[in-house]
Amino acid sequence: MLDQHSPEGPRTPGTATRGETVPTVPPPASTAADAVDVTALLERGRTLATPVLRAAVDRLAPPMDTVAAYHFGWIDAAGNPAAGDGGKAVRPALAVLSAEVTGAAPEAGVPGAVAVELVHNFSLLHDDLMDGDEQRRHRDTVWKVHGPAQAILVGDALFALGNEVLLELGTVEAGRATRRLTAATRALIDGQAQDISYEHRDRVSVEECLEMEGNKTGALLACASSIGAVLGGADDRTADALERYGYHLGLAFQAVDDLLGIWGDPESTGKQTWSDLRQRKKSLPVVAALAAGGPASERLGEILAADAKSSDFAAFSEEEFAARAALIEEAGGREWTADEARRQHTVAIEALHAVDMPDRVRDAFAALADFVVVRKR
Repeated sequence: MLDQHSPEGPRTPGTATRGETVPTVPPPASTAADAVDVTALLERGRTLATPVLRAAVDRLAPPMDTVAAYHFGWIDAAGNPAAGDGGKAVRPALAVLSAEVTGAAPEAGVPGAVAVELVHNFSLLHDDLMDGDEQRRHRDTVWKVHGPAQAILVGDALFALGNEVLLELGTVEAGRATRRLTAATRALIDGQAQDISYEHRDRVSVEECLEMEGNKTGALLACASSIGAVLGGADDRTADALERYGYHLGLAFQAVDDLLGIWGDPESTGKQTWSDLRQRKKSLPVVAALAAGGPASERLGEILAADAKSSDFAAFSEEEFAARAALIEEAGGREWTADEARRQHTVAIEALHAVDMPDRVRDAFAALADFVVVRKR
């Protein structure tokens, strides 16, 4: 049986409904957050942060400035202006929203939004190279276009810029924000190291997987959810509560990502079919399925153990990956992961109860959490 030591106690995977082409998590119960325009929230974060983000990237020495511009979707591979997909912009939206918790204007959170976005993209550049991903946001990844060396250098430069953007403010609050950002970055790197090491293991526990995903995704979303408030003068108790919201939101976000990594529509995700299975990732659906017990779980374990020893894994057919995905679903890994996304969403919302904030800000945080668990890309 599944051994998960989560805040809500152990839970057991069941059997998922088959036949869906795109994994969706049913939306949470209707709340006041339903009236919030999430698209407008995301666009506000993007609009406020992008000019400052572009100014920071312009500081980089050539050719790193153009390589970074390509990564962000501002230019194409030939250097021509482009209106590429810049991602969902959840982190900038959270950072500028969190400034309003303190009564400050959303603009007060912009340096935090930019710093978090720079660190996030540092991780994407390195992750794409380490994972061998050739596509991101429907375009070739930086290492594929400009080479591995540029992907490493530009990633390092973005990490440094993130700290510069904050420290240049020269305030006590900026120092506090930088400490939180560097702690989140270290956790993020720990999570990536765990993720890579798990690819070479036959078995990973659900507890280990959640710890890895909390580091890799939860830590930076936690920072994004609090950094604007810190810049606005919030005390540590308030910032810590907002971080708890962001951390559990990150776990919900990653659970949905794990579903998309196996069953996502490539037209929506911009990645290959069965992308996480191709990389032998020990994501939540896989780990939960292996922990569930039963014939499908046992058969899946045998196949994955054989896969780990295979020298021609990259040549597997679509049907072979589809068969593995079907076993994960039959063992209950898909349904369990969707349930976990909903549970982490609930814990995130509960963390907001400890913070005194305007109702419209609270509703906006809730709406962003709802968006995370029902997205398709």
